[in-house]
Amino acid sequence: MIQIEHLTKRYGQFTAVDDITFTVQPGTVVGFLGPNGAGKSTALRMVTGLTPPTSGRATVLGHPYRDLPNPGRHVGVMLDAQHPGRTGREVLTIAALHMGLGKGQVATALERVGLTDDEAGRRVRNYSLGMRQRLGLAAALLGDPQVLILDEPANGLDPQGIHWMRGLLRDFADGGGTVLLSSHLLTEVQVIADEIVMIGRGRIVAQGTTTDLVGARGTRAGAVDAAALDALATALRARDLDVTSSAGVLLVNAAPEVIGAVALEERVVLTELSAGGAGSLEEMFLELTAATSREGAAA
Repeated sequence: MIQIEHLTKRYGQFTAVDDITFTVQPGTVVGFLGPNGAGKSTALRMVTGLTPPTSGRATVLGHPYRDLPNPGRHVGVMLDAQHPGRTGREVLTIAALHMGLGKGQVATALERVGLTDDEAGRRVRNYSLGMRQRLGLAAALLGDPQVLILDEPANGLDPQGIHWMRGLLRDFADGGGTVLLSSHLLTEVQVIADEIVMIGRGRIVAQGTTTDLVGARGTRAGAVDAAALDALATALRARDLDVTSSAGVLLVNAAPEVIGAVALEERVVLTELSAGGAGSLEEMFLELTAATSREGAAA
């Protein structure tokens, strides 16, 4: 379990993280989202003892990270880049020595993240970004931890790699592990995360289960053509439902089964019917963080 209580970090007059509170329970994946500069990395560094908080506290498995005996055996952390002059195997071997582990765990970790013997023997400076991410995950998993804290773990992975990472983290959580991850890949977060914490300018702007946050945005419905979509919208509004239209789909404040029943009654063929919709997390993210993003500030 990870518990963050009123965590705050100030640098002079600038507040990087402003009084955030949330919990990551065992068996869950929590997506930690926000635009660049929102305070995500600073918050993760405070959780892992790399940056002292101005106020508030963070505990992992009931203790401040610094107080954990041999923390790598309990918490797998992926925050910073590896030494470019070492080989991948050397990076893991040094980490294993610090944790009191043997070479067998290094081989297991490499196999777990799909790095071959040849790749493990290369200098990290010659790794692709995706290979560096796999090495970072290997280091985080090396001590067989109960908790994973990952900063942008999917950055640089190709679609197959993202699919692989999603399965790895889901299996870890389903086995009772605790996962806190930051990511800019919002569609992937929507698929894998049980809960979401979204911050802007260091403050939490939204948090809750993924289902509740996405479902609260209504149901997306698409039809075979514009005329059919207009007919469905008219029928839904006649039933006092709030309906908006955007990019060839309707967003309705009703459950999918209600819309399906109306479409059947009106003989409208649907081409899409989904709670929240695939783009809803991205839309919510852009709306809630617009004023805190670089693009929003420029606008």
